[in-house]
Amino acid sequence: MSHPQGSHALFSLTGRTALVTGASSGIGRHMAKVLAQAGAHVVVAARRADKLQSLVEEIKATGAQASAVSLDVTSAESVNACFDQIEALGLVADIIVSNAGTTVAKPALDQTEKDWDDVIDTNLKGCWMVDTEAARRLVKHKKKGSIINISSILGERVAGAVVAYATSKAGVIQFTKALALEFARYSIRVNAILPGYVVTDLNHEFLASDAGKKLEARVPFRRFCQMDDLDGPLLLLASEAGQAMTGTTLPVDWGHLVSSL
Repeated sequence: MSHPQGSHALFSLTGRTALVTGASSGIGRHMAKVLAQAGAHVVVAARRADKLQSLVEEIKATGAQASAVSLDVTSAESVNACFDQIEALGLVADIIVSNAGTTVAKPALDQTEKDWDDVIDTNLKGCWMVDTEAARRLVKHKKKGSIINISSILGERVAGAVVAYATSKAGVIQFTKALALEFARYSIRVNAILPGYVVTDLNHEFLASDAGKKLEARVPFRRFCQMDDLDGPLLLLASEAGQAMTGTTLPVDWGHLVSSL
């Protein structure tokens, strides 16, 4: 494929529709803005629909396109309703960023069945329900697409007190590869981004603390990720620039995964 207009055209999302789950805060909110600036009509989704309106207005103020839908990824009924709402807008989501996630930070022996279920249902089952329903809609409309699952470096390495989270993110990695195999026949690519520690409103105080500094010292580049470190990998996987990539798991972590034991 030739791209006479250069790299900008290669990464352009003009004419595309992107669904971002868990878009009310943090990485999801940031990614929605990045996709919109690249030309996509972005549909932002989260349980806290009221928190989405300011994001939609912020995106529209830049001249980009955005809509909001409410979505609980743990409910099949809510997932189906979300895609029905997108179709009612006259759109078909051909970029899906499965970002909705949660965690419970407790030692394994203190975690309850509910703690386990809450994390697995959101991070793994929720991802499965969104991705597979997105693919059904794409197949129905005979459109190709790109599904991008947000896993974590904890899907490949472990840390204390997050057993359900680490397990769910490891599941997302294998699930991404399994779907990539099955969905190739429909021209749907499925990849995963594995962020390292990313500075957000929720964690910046911890990451700046003494404990955070010790953690940072274990990262080969001696730094944590900022939100915009994820922009290039996201646009690569969403756009035609990554057209030959599927089943890929892409760590973005300043080398944290390859740190010495």
